[in-house]
Amino acid sequence: MVFGQVVIGPPGSGKTTYCEGMRQYLTSAGRKVAVVNLDPANDMLPYPAALDVRQLISLEGAARACELGPNGALVYCLEYLNENIDWLVEQLEPLADAYVLFDLPGQVELYTHHGAVRSIVQELLTHNHRLTAVHLVDAHHCADASKFISVLLVTLSTMVQLEMPQVNLLSKVDLVESYGELAFNLDFYTDVLDPARLLPWIAEASEESGTPSAFAKKHLKLSAAICELISDFSLVGFGAVCVTDSESMAAALKSIDKANGYVFGGIEGADASVFACSARDTQWDDERVGQYEERYMSEADLSDLLPPGSRRGNAATPSATASATTSRAPAEFEDDFCEPCGDGDLREEGGDG
Repeated sequence: MVFGQVVIGPPGSGKTTYCEGMRQYLTSAGRKVAVVNLDPANDMLPYPAALDVRQLISLEGAARACELGPNGALVYCLEYLNENIDWLVEQLEPLADAYVLFDLPGQVELYTHHGAVRSIVQELLTHNHRLTAVHLVDAHHCADASKFISVLLVTLSTMVQLEMPQVNLLSKVDLVESYGELAFNLDFYTDVLDPARLLPWIAEASEESGTPSAFAKKHLKLSAAICELISDFSLVGFGAVCVTDSESMAAALKSIDKANGYVFGGIEGADASVFACSARDTQWDDERVGQYEERYMSEADLSDLLPPGSRRGNAATPSATASATTSRAPAEFEDDFCEPCGDGDLREEGGDG
């Protein structure tokens, strides 16, 4: 039985860096680990790849042979790999005793509605692989309410589309406030606690940008509907990870190993009961999230929350602060969004696959 991770996420979310960081962490922990590159566009790998899809097909080869652009060529490459899944299964046989990390491309549609990745993963599951999708999202999106709501929708779409265990992680948590301060404490974003409370901050941003109010109200209702959808499914939640922080890597690995079953059937958990593996090493909220707030967020963010329109360093009345902290949404917004609602050589030059 082969255990592993399928690392996915938007472009620039840190998938390849995460794979290298996790490879180093697992190696230091004594596990035999192998990294498999399934991104046909990635020709600069920071890790030693045990298997590279570019031996079968490369983005440049597909674009040249089929006269496709970069996005179309990437989709074609994954479809080509799906049609030649026997090649992948055969190449993975020597890695049967390793913990495998699959580094995938950063094209979102491959995970939200295209079927190639799901077909590849489902085929691997039939060949005794136990995999968990690790979905990485840039942590700094938490600083922008509209972006974070979009992240929630993409994450939910990915979970529904792939139909496999999935662990969602806010990557680069050390840069969480690099694009602005957060409206709430970090646990609000990791636990996705009532995302509708972000709607007033979207309205504030619309007013600051000079967008017509009718336009803002129209799209606030759309955002409210997305928030309601996320809350109704109640599936989306996040961990936090920084590849240079061994504690965060350990916490992420613990969740992933429970999701793919490694703790129940791997070397470390083979003699332990299922319930003991599930219950051990329970973390309190301050250990799970609080440590990242203390390390990577400004001290002002750990105090009382401010209402929309206020800024750190500006005086805010206690009543206004209490209202923003306890209420679901300001009264002036309730009426708006609180309603029910050709053949060629496709391989990399010099490839031998």
